[in-house]
Amino acid sequence: MNTRLRPLALALMLGSAALLGACAHAPGPSATATLLPTTGNAAVGVVTFQMVGDRVLVKGKVRGLKPNQDHGFHAHEKGDCSSGDGMSAGGHFNPTGKPHGSPLGDHHAGDMPAITADANGVADFEFMLSDVTIGSGPTDLVGHGLIVHASQDDYATQPTGNSGARIACGVIKRDPH
Repeated sequence: MNTRLRPLALALMLGSAALLGACAHAPGPSATATLLPTTGNAAVGVVTFQMVGDRVLVKGKVRGLKPNQDHGFHAHEKGDCSSGDGMSAGGHFNPTGKPHGSPLGDHHAGDMPAITADANGVADFEFMLSDVTIGSGPTDLVGHGLIVHASQDDYATQPTGNSGARIACGVIKRDPH
């Protein structure tokens, strides 16, 4: 190869490799849930869900929580927040029939890490989920309810984790593209 063309060829190869690498991790479909308080509660927030490869990145901010406390946080089977207590969202989203548990072990698809409120009652969080999707398949979160609970999830009590009343409810909706 001509020695003057080698740097150009090398630059093209490196650029192509970088582009292919970026495409392998390009964000996929996304969804958003707007959380509104159930009767007698003040919790409100917005949570986003973004496919990144074969996992879902979850980011959110919820206000109006009990300060300095962990709160159970789950996707529920129905995208229905019409009841004042959030019970219209049904049980935890569980298309694979697994027991309730910690997201680090065997668990419902709807079991997520607890969210932790700071001294001002605000939870600002980000985590990855590996057993759900956005936009396709039986584990697709779109159309399901998202619930914040009054108490911490014990990740053991079946089928709900003993995480108390439902203090905020939202429906996970696919973002337009």
